[in-house]
Amino acid sequence: MSQNLLVGVDVGTGSARAGVFTREGLLRGRAEFPIAMRRTDANFAEHDSEQIWAAVSAAVRGAMAEAGAEPGAVVGISFDATCSLVVRDAAGAPVTVARDGEDRWDTIVWLDHRALEEADECTRTGHEVLHYAGGVMSPEMEVPKLMWLKRHLPQSWARAGQMFDLADFLSWKATGSRARSQSTLTCKWTYLGHDADPWRHDFLARVGLDDLIAKAALPDRASPVGADLGPLTSAAADQLGLTPACRVGAGLIDAHAGALGVLGAFAADVDTIDRHLALIAGTSSCVMALSAEARPTSGVWGPYFGAVLPGVWLNEGGQSATGALLDHIIRWHGAGGEPSRDKHLAICERVMELRQSEGLALADRLHVLPDFHGNRSPLGDPFARGVISGLTLDSDFDSLCRLYWRTCVSIALGVRHILETLNTRGYAIDTLHITGGHTRNRLLMELYADATGCTVVEPATPDATLLGMAMVAANAAGLFPSLDQACIAMQQGGTSRAPNAAARPQFERDYRIFLEMLRQRQAIDALE
Repeated sequence: MSQNLLVGVDVGTGSARAGVFTREGLLRGRAEFPIAMRRTDANFAEHDSEQIWAAVSAAVRGAMAEAGAEPGAVVGISFDATCSLVVRDAAGAPVTVARDGEDRWDTIVWLDHRALEEADECTRTGHEVLHYAGGVMSPEMEVPKLMWLKRHLPQSWARAGQMFDLADFLSWKATGSRARSQSTLTCKWTYLGHDADPWRHDFLARVGLDDLIAKAALPDRASPVGADLGPLTSAAADQLGLTPACRVGAGLIDAHAGALGVLGAFAADVDTIDRHLALIAGTSSCVMALSAEARPTSGVWGPYFGAVLPGVWLNEGGQSATGALLDHIIRWHGAGGEPSRDKHLAICERVMELRQSEGLALADRLHVLPDFHGNRSPLGDPFARGVISGLTLDSDFDSLCRLYWRTCVSIALGVRHILETLNTRGYAIDTLHITGGHTRNRLLMELYADATGCTVVEPATPDATLLGMAMVAANAAGLFPSLDQACIAMQQGGTSRAPNAAARPQFERDYRIFLEMLRQRQAIDALE
């Protein structure tokens, strides 16, 4: 087994994944372990950060075993994670974020919407920081969650001594360093990475967080993505099955790691990188667009400076529930049940059979707006709701398949809505690079090309997000002179699918209906 191996760790909503890579970007071993999430109602979701670290450790050990790698061969590791909020006291012990006061639940999950009112309050300030967040504060960002914590759990706030985005928490567990990544602070904490004075203390004071910098132990400056945060501690090395010689790179939010894995190959040509869109699609979906200059876009998060690649601007759109929406449709329908992988596969196969006789017009009077968990982009409306039009009394398996198909169509049309919004701001997006669980759904992969009119590229690497983190680890370990050079050297290419020209009339009609349904929903919501 070669030396100079790298470990990338990706912590999603339901599991921790680890991959062992060569310096050429080849995956040698991969393992995955589940993480727990407690939901006490639709808007509350919590993690146990110690259980997450245990799952990370098990995943790294599993990947090392599959790769047949010796601990001393690994020279770098880096962690990405969802933008969940971890609260600890000054000594590092967990502090509860749960209403029942149980300390093990010390992490507010990214998808938690308990802070809807606080997010709306932030938006109403009209402060400058909103210009770099799409003009609207989302309850999925950390500031509203922190406001909620201070107001509703004052005893937890009083005990808190450090607070982390989950990716930074994992780096802290690994190294003891309180450094924070520019990816996390810029995107979720209203840190303005392009400015000489990045923290807007007047905004924090206006929303009641004048003590946040001290309470959360936040640094004056963020660490660039891929910066060397130091070696693993002896304790962390033992837990991970590595050695204290292994360096730790400043990580990213999970979707940003996916963007790095698929768009990093274009780092050498930043002036044309704006033709390419990264779509990181799983439980939710994130779209990542990079550019050489700032391009503020209403309803799209950003522009964020240096959040993926140093010196490059990022705009981030997204859909709060996509894979989760398809799971919900299966559970909700009378012919559904538990949304297992086999269930999804059976539905997709039956849809393809139905299309053999009915074509793309299958269930074309059935229309869906997929905003069951709000509209993250491009409307920036967390209060938006999903809509289904055209239901009948049918309740058999085929009716589930038709609804599933049309929900897939709506998800793809939602991506089109985002990219067309971005293209009004100077982008020229014609290529989608897709990674995540949706690559295993043949309906979605077909629709992402046909319903958007874009070429779709599926990465050749088995896990582009883990590859992105291996690139970060390689930079921290000093294997390449810069992060962009690591990305170029380690990228693995992919396979392309052009849109089907014959499908265009059907999806043009569907898109017109999609936009009309958005207008009608807004009109209904405006009625008193």
